[in-house]
Amino acid sequence: MNSDKKFALLVLGIPLAGLVYCGLGIAAMTSSMTVREHPLVSGVIFILLPFCLAAYIWTSASAKAYKK
Repeated sequence: MNSDKKFALLVLGIPLAGLVYCGLGIAAMTSSMTVREHPLVSGVIFILLPFCLAAYIWTSASAKAYKK
């Protein structure tokens, strides 16, 4: 895959993945009684999942860059 296709996938894929993730969060809030009963815990989990994924991707990319 060349760099233009990777960039296009990045530009289109991240916003679409974000919309899907938000949709799943809203669906979980409307359908699950547990999520409605524990909004603070559910919100923290909902925020920490993408944050931890982004931190992992960032640190692994930085480690690759420093390894060279």
